[in-house]
Amino acid sequence: MLEKIREGSQGLAAKIVLGAVILSFALAGIGGYLGQTTEQPVAEVNGVKITQLEFSRAFENERGRLEQQFGEYFEQIASDPTYMAQIRQGVVDRLVQQELQNQLALELGLRVSDDQIKQAIFEMPYFQIGGEFSNDRYLQLIRQMNFQPDEFREYLRQEMTRNQLVSALAGSDFVLDNEVKHVLALQQQTRDVDYLVLSKDAVKDQVSVSEEEIKDFYDLNQEQFQSPEQVALSYIELKASDIELEEAITEEDVKAYYEENKAQYLEEERRRVSHILVESGGDASAAKAKAEALYTQLQGGADFAQLAESQSDDIASGELGGDLDWIDRDMMEPEFEAAAFALANIGDFSEVVESEFGFHIIKLTDLQAQESKEYAEVADELRAELEQNAKIDAFYGKQEEVRELAFEIADSLEAAAVAANLEVKNTELLARNLLPAPLNQPAVTNIVFTPELLEDGVNSEVIEIAPEHMVVVRVAEHKAATVRALEDVTAQIKSRLENDKATELTKEKATELYAKLEQGTSLADIAAEQSLEVQTQEALARQSYAVQPALVSEAFKLPHPAADSVSKSMVELNNGDSALLVVKAVKLAEITDEVQPQQKQSITRTQVNKNYLALLSALESTAEVNKPSSFEVTEEN
Repeated sequence: MLEKIREGSQGLAAKIVLGAVILSFALAGIGGYLGQTTEQPVAEVNGVKITQLEFSRAFENERGRLEQQFGEYFEQIASDPTYMAQIRQGVVDRLVQQELQNQLALELGLRVSDDQIKQAIFEMPYFQIGGEFSNDRYLQLIRQMNFQPDEFREYLRQEMTRNQLVSALAGSDFVLDNEVKHVLALQQQTRDVDYLVLSKDAVKDQVSVSEEEIKDFYDLNQEQFQSPEQVALSYIELKASDIELEEAITEEDVKAYYEENKAQYLEEERRRVSHILVESGGDASAAKAKAEALYTQLQGGADFAQLAESQSDDIASGELGGDLDWIDRDMMEPEFEAAAFALANIGDFSEVVESEFGFHIIKLTDLQAQESKEYAEVADELRAELEQNAKIDAFYGKQEEVRELAFEIADSLEAAAVAANLEVKNTELLARNLLPAPLNQPAVTNIVFTPELLEDGVNSEVIEIAPEHMVVVRVAEHKAATVRALEDVTAQIKSRLENDKATELTKEKATELYAKLEQGTSLADIAAEQSLEVQTQEALARQSYAVQPALVSEAFKLPHPAADSVSKSMVELNNGDSALLVVKAVKLAEITDEVQPQQKQSITRTQVNKNYLALLSALESTAEVNKPSSFEVTEEN
């Protein structure tokens, strides 16, 4: 079992789905692995509690992601309590899924070694400066995430172990060509439909909304009418790229750097070679004898290209006279490389050389000797590199000064700004989702909207928002969220209630008309009775945008119509309208062409995703999962 998992984790499909799965893990928040609490858990999985701390951090990460995705519209979205309840439930579900996978991985004995974790940390670009791992940067960043080194290593261990499990499932899946053709036939199927739309706007004059109804709705849904919490911020921003060096990089500095790193500017020797290959097959002695005979012919003056074309078992290169194009060091098998790079002159060929592929005769057809780039060719590049390195060094020096002074003088940024030669910048009162760059990131807003900054008015810690780019912020003014006055939202509530009533009235009317359709009245007669027009769509495809998505979806859910009848349904549309739908005919697609690799890959990916979701469902169905119907979560904002 474990061997299959390890083999499966290397497959193409595994790599395809793994990126999407890692994203869902990231949304659960790395903070969810920290600490324990005595509060009521948000869920319990086979006796393992998922704490409120884990939930609240994961929820803040998800909220920050949504703010970035929707921008200024997030405030409107977040005002819908039903939507936010769905978001909270989604976070709980993801945390439960993570724990189920953790437990399955433990049961299967999946492990990640300390060396693998160490290597993963070394390779993470976040912890690198100039392409090299920096321990200082590593410690700085994980502390900003409230991790101690051992906690961060354990977090990575769990994450990488889960990834093994997920990639194993993905890598073990496949589909057959006939399955692909069947799916393609379903995807390309079309349907002929008629539909009749009943618009809610047609009945709006039949509905009315009283002042009492408006007041009741306002009283029951005040959370939807809050003006957002606002802050005015002071901040200082430090970027390595903006730093002006006190001492310019001189020509002598650049030349010295060139001499120190001259080995980096060598263009290694390259050789163009051709070969004749005799594969060993089941008889190595016979293959070697054949190769030796070919070598004797070459010594006698035979044409190498002609022999390669007629005798080489490497058919691809044989058609080109044995040409393998240019090769560098460490590209070929050691035996092959040693013989190729031992040839002294263009036109020379080697004796018979044995490798794991068989027996070769190698000919040198062109040679590019080792060359060193001259100083003038790389001087500009070296100067830019030296300047960048100097700016990075200056950045970290200034950052430490800022950190110390912002902490020591916690009620002002002036001293830190002067020490680092920076300007204190200020914003107006703004909602969280309207903060300007570089403050409009979760890394900043999650710190700004904390009691420490909002109530105590102190400077934040150094917040790194990108490599060699940091800010320190303080709240200059804070305006709490307030409920807007009834008179300010009366028109909004009235419009919503009118729409709701019109939608309900339209649905009732559609239900009555659908009953007639079921009893045998034709759609055309119903349309004439209602002074409406039947819409017709021939060859409706699954991906069609000519018809509303709800109608397309329902059309392809309905059964095939019988010879003497049609398939029909009533559909509630997303805009509040209702429709009567009739499927008249189904046109099947016939797939006769060969299956294309990209088609197979796409369908395999879909199958992998389905199986992954099925695994999660199966794990949850056999586990003892307790999700309290309600739990209190203290949000920072």
